Amino acid sequence: MKPVFTGCGTALITPFKGGEIDYAAFDRIIEEQIEGGVDALIAAGTTGEPATMTWEEHLSVIEHVAKRADGRVPVIAGTGSNSTKEAVEAAKACKDSGAVAQLVVTPYYNKTSQEGLIAHFLTIADSDTLPVVVYNVPSRTGINIEPMTLKTICEHPQVVAVKEANGDVTQALEKLRLCGDQVAFYSGNDDLIAPLMACGYQGVISVLSNVMPRETADMTHLLLAGETAKGAQLQLKYLPFIRALFSETSPIPCKAAMAMMGKCDEELRLPLVPMQPNHRAQMESIMKELGLL
Repeated sequence: MKPVFTGCGTALITPFKGGEIDYAAFDRIIEEQIEGGVDALIAAGTTGEPATMTWEEHLSVIEHVAKRADGRVPVIAGTGSNSTKEAVEAAKACKDSGAVAQLVVTPYYNKTSQEGLIAHFLTIADSDTLPVVVYNVPSRTGINIEPMTLKTICEHPQVVAVKEANGDVTQALEKLRLCGDQVAFYSGNDDLIAPLMACGYQGVISVLSNVMPRETADMTHLLLAGETAKGAQLQLKYLPFIRALFSETSPIPCKAAMAMMGKCDEELRLPLVPMQPNHRAQMESIMKELGLL
C-alpha cells in the first residue's frame, strides 16, 4: 500500500475578504505551503470552514487548490456530511477536481450508531469516487469511531487512510494495531504528532502548519527518518503555540495568527467570531518568542 502522503499535510484555512473567498491571499498561502516543504494540502476540511460555504464555494475551493498545486503535492478534498446521500453527491462532484483523495468526517449531529458509521463510510466507498480518508474527530461531531468499527471500514479497498483526532492515545494506537497494515494513519492532533509518529503513524493533517509550514514539515520528516529525539524536541518547543491555536474553536486562533503575520484578513463567517483579546495577547506573546512576529 502506497500512502496518499507521508509527513505533513496542511488542513488549509480559507481566507475571506468582504464576505467572499480571497483567492489572491489563497494563492500566496498555497505557494508558501509548497515552498515550506509540506507534503499534502487538504482543501475544505474543517479548518477551511466548509460548514458556512455554499456548495459552489466548497467545490470552487477544492478545484482552486488542486489547480494551483498543479501536481506538486497531492490535494485531498473535504467532502464529509452528516447526510450520507449528500456526502456521496459531494464525493462524485469532486471526482474530477484534481484531488487525489477525499477526507470524510464522521456524520455529525445526528449521532448514528457504530453500525450506522459502517454503513455510512461503506456507502461512500462503494460510490465509485475518490479514495477515502476516514476522519474521526469526536470533539466536533459528538461521535467516536470505535476500533473494531474502524477495522471493518478499513477492509474496504477504497478506504486508504485514517485521520485520527480522538485525543485518546491508547485508542489511537489500538486502531493502528488493528488496521495499520491496511491503511495509512495520520494524527489529527498537532500536540500528538511526535508520540503517534514514533509509534507508526505516517504523518499529520495539521492546523499548525498553516502558520509554520517549514517547522511542522521538518518535525514530521525527522520523525519519519527515525530521528525521534529531535522530532520530540520540536514537538515540545511548539507545544505552547499549539495550545494557543486551540484556545478557541479552530480556525479562529489560526486566522488571527496568520492575520498578525500579514498572510490574510482575520475574517471568519458567523457563527465564528474573532479571537478574544485575552487569548490573542497570550498567543501574540508566544509568537514573538518563536520569532514569528
